[in-house]
Amino acid sequence: MSQDNLQQEFQNQVNDVFTRLQNKQLFQSDWDIASFAIFFIFIGMVLLLIILVVIRCCCCCCLCDEKPKRHKVGIDNMALEP
Repeated sequence: MSQDNLQQEFQNQVNDVFTRLQNKQLFQSDWDIASFAIFFIFIGMVLLLIILVVIRCCCCCCLCDEKPKRHKVGIDNMALEP
């Protein structure tokens, strides 16, 4: 594509968006609405997971300075010792 053709296509898309905003008709069909909703649900879930990870990291770093001591469970297998 040439530069003029690409610029004209971009200008047409921008004009299309502005006319939709003026007409208050952002979506042409029910599929547009559904895809818009699915996209924002996906973005919301990603942001929620990021927030939960940040909260988990902050709580672990700030509150748990000491590592808990691990207790040995079970018995030693002396047959494995040299």
